[in-house]
Amino acid sequence: MTDPKAAPKYESIVLRILWMLVFALVWQVAQFLLGALVVVQLVHRLIYGAPNLSLMNFGDSLSQFLAQIGRFGSFHTEQKPWPFADWPTPRAPEGEGAHSVLPTPQPARDEEPKP
Repeated sequence: MTDPKAAPKYESIVLRILWMLVFALVWQVAQFLLGALVVVQLVHRLIYGAPNLSLMNFGDSLSQFLAQIGRFGSFHTEQKPWPFADWPTPRAPEGEGAHSVLPTPQPARDEEPKP
């Protein structure tokens, strides 16, 4: 007959395969987003002379997310990536400093009293 200990293990591997297929699709979308982000960041760098900090942070988080998918898919960890875990926190930039936009000073308002 069937071994009762083998059934839960088989069941869990079937669920893992399904999750791996889902995350393979998510990988494709995230990979496209990261590629688009790279192009936008390059254009920003060419126009403003420095990369955008928000794009740098999102790009780092997205690349860490892709790494989490790879770790889960290669059986390195049992922890499923986001949304089952927290979204990765961006690390401090190691390369070029980011472009920061200073707020523009507001001109003083010369309002005359209304008659």
